[in-house]
Amino acid sequence: ITVPTLHYTAQHLILFFSPFFFLYTYFSTPPFSFSLSKMTFPSLLSFLLPLLLSFSSSFSTNSEGNALHALRTRLSDPTNVLQSWDPTLVNPCTWFHVTCDSNYRVVRLDLGNSNISGTLGPELGELKHLQYLELYRNNIGGRIPKELGNLGKLVSMDLYGNKFRGNIPKSFANLKSLRFLRLNDNKLTGSIPRELTTLPNLKVFDVSNNDLCGTIPVDGPFGIFPMDSFRNNRLNGPELKGLALYDFGC
Repeated sequence: ITVPTLHYTAQHLILFFSPFFFLYTYFSTPPFSFSLSKMTFPSLLSFLLPLLLSFSSSFSTNSEGNALHALRTRLSDPTNVLQSWDPTLVNPCTWFHVTCDSNYRVVRLDLGNSNISGTLGPELGELKHLQYLELYRNNIGGRIPKELGNLGKLVSMDLYGNKFRGNIPKSFANLKSLRFLRLNDNKLTGSIPRELTTLPNLKVFDVSNNDLCGTIPVDGPFGIFPMDSFRNNRLNGPELKGLALYDFGC
């Protein structure tokens, strides 16, 4: 039996062990007195495992709630779209713009067109079960955190229509489930990472209206993307292998 990995703090340990101390005290006094040592391992495990799984789920969602609260502290929210993001709750599944699966794990973050500004931080990489990251048409700036490359289950990332600067992270090559990557209408610079040609499921890729340089990859999924996906940059057209470096002109 595989027990989920726990991300815990001292507070979590107290919460976790408290029920067991209570149960031991309760059942060791009359009329329920019995010795836990007399229980067989399978029966003890069947008794404790549901509690263990329940607490491990709480630890996971609490970690995700901490990550989202850290995001909130980085953002300016003049219209209070994040008002329901209460860090004192056990998990963030009741917050507006956050969607969880049946196991209370965050799978979707919908903050597109929300009039928020600020920056993103590495804590977003803690949302290990996230499938949809929708932050389009806001005023978010700064660099795109390389930690977003840790979101191995991500299907769609929409960061278009913001003020992101700097390079496209090479770590995005780790997002093997990614199908939609829209980074258009920002202030991104540098070349298009050749590592992205290894993404097997990428169907839509848009970096138009940035300040990218170099050439356009032609390997992997890049063979199907229309030229409109790359317009209004300083790109030198499709890569001509053997004739020029891919970052020619950067």
